[in-house]
Amino acid sequence: MNASSSASSARSPALFASQERIARTRSGYGMLLVLVALPILTIATVLWAVSQDHRFLAGSAGWVGGILIVLTLAGFYMLQPNQSVAITLFGAYRGTDRMTGLRWVWPWLRRQKVSVRANNMVSEKLKVNDLRGNPIEIAAQIVWRVTDTAQALFDIENYKAFVIVQTEAAVRSIGARYAYDDLEHREEITLRGNHEVVNSELRDVLIARLEVAGITVDECGLTHLAYAPEIAGAMLRRQQAQAVVAARQTLVYGAVGMVEMALDELSKKNVVELDDERRAAMVSNLMVVLCGERDTQPVVNAGSLYQ
Repeated sequence: MNASSSASSARSPALFASQERIARTRSGYGMLLVLVALPILTIATVLWAVSQDHRFLAGSAGWVGGILIVLTLAGFYMLQPNQSVAITLFGAYRGTDRMTGLRWVWPWLRRQKVSVRANNMVSEKLKVNDLRGNPIEIAAQIVWRVTDTAQALFDIENYKAFVIVQTEAAVRSIGARYAYDDLEHREEITLRGNHEVVNSELRDVLIARLEVAGITVDECGLTHLAYAPEIAGAMLRRQQAQAVVAARQTLVYGAVGMVEMALDELSKKNVVELDDERRAAMVSNLMVVLCGERDTQPVVNAGSLYQ
């Protein structure tokens, strides 16, 4: 059992995770002086050898000087702000240089530039079933950057494609974890009503997924959220019906209060004495006036209420 656990631990990807370290490089400005001095020194050596009639020495000095000049030129590279260079020697990682400006390294060391600037990406519109099984369309934008160049280059085949795939997976996960809207008034977290909570959780999920690639997420948020076309019409009618019901409830509550106030004021000021039948008629008329969708037409009663 212990042997099998040890074997599985030895195969664990975490044990082979790369880690960025500082590379040993030189300032390119100092090497410029060397580059200027080399031709002068070469020419002086060749002229001296010729004057001394050492033809072999003159030829050798010319060849060696030319090779050194070419090697010195091949070692120069330039880094702009928020750029880095990962350096390898025959496949072995030797470190990362983040110093800006003109730099120099031995020409047989391979250099691969990696941008550590912030990148912005907007995912495709994805169709996902939310917590209640309703098909929805969802998309997100994220701001990400490389924090560990060694992990980005050597632990992942293509870290930019990796970001795209993991972003889509995280958006699908968040979309299925919550309902689109709180239609039943359960006071639950929803995609539509709790943007800050959903965006914060999406960022946490993305950071956990992209950590293996040496990438962090500075900001993220949903950019598109809608019902899928096949149910969008039905959901719109449902929302409209709920809005109409809510408006009617508010209207009825207000009308009842106004009728109650009118009857109380008439009774307090003894404007008119109303029996139960007249009170019911007044309540009916006031409710029609206050709750009706159309303008009411007054009718003058020339007789009495009972004729």
